[in-house]
Amino acid sequence: MSGPRLDRPLVLEAMERAGDGAGGWVETWVPRGTLWAHVRPGAGREAAGMGAAASVQALRIVVRGLAQGHALRPVAGQRFRDGARVFRVLAVTESDGTGRHLLCSAEEVTG
Repeated sequence: MSGPRLDRPLVLEAMERAGDGAGGWVETWVPRGTLWAHVRPGAGREAAGMGAAASVQALRIVVRGLAQGHALRPVAGQRFRDGARVFRVLAVTESDGTGRHLLCSAEEVTG
């Protein structure tokens, strides 16, 4: 039995907050590591944002399964990066009962 072809390296990033020295904080995206993935596009839509139209592309991203709590297991609120492209992770679930792969619902906003 063969699984999905994990043929695209994506960098998993997590947001971290650090004090800005003035009583607030600065949010930065910190790389966690690289995961090989299979990316499938879904339906796209238009969304208004900051006074201009933006394109939102739904994506299904499949990566190897990792145990709960593992530093490289994606969770909602993190993101994947592919060069200048950014895919925001919305939800993560096991793709089947074996747990060999994780299915990440994600979106890419451009424009």
